[in-house]
Amino acid sequence: MSRSIISTEQAPAAIGPYSQAVRAGNTVYFSGQIPLDPATGALVDGDITAQTRRVFDNLAAVAAAAGGSLAQIVRVGIYVTDLANFAAVNAVMAEYFRQPYPARSTIEVSGLPKAAQVEVDAVMVLD
Repeated sequence: MSRSIISTEQAPAAIGPYSQAVRAGNTVYFSGQIPLDPATGALVDGDITAQTRRVFDNLAAVAAAAGGSLAQIVRVGIYVTDLANFAAVNAVMAEYFRQPYPARSTIEVSGLPKAAQVEVDAVMVLD
């Protein structure tokens, strides 16, 4: 099976030894995105809503670089530092996804890179 690395300047560069995404066949595996501004590499200031929007914008940019869109994402993993933000993250996700929604998990973690409040990874299947 062929494997190709997906990369775009429209999303933050990887901050470690990994790729923004990897395509294997028709499946694209996204690395976790935190709310970094792709132009500056700085963490987006603001509440969980602003940070979550930046994360989904970053994921959309990587999806486009892979030849797809958020509509083709089949699984989302969400990591938050406070589950009290669950409703706010859900509201933002509803702005970016339509039914049928992807499968999803939401997990509270003790910390995320650069003190982000949210991180999201995903899996996309291209038609």
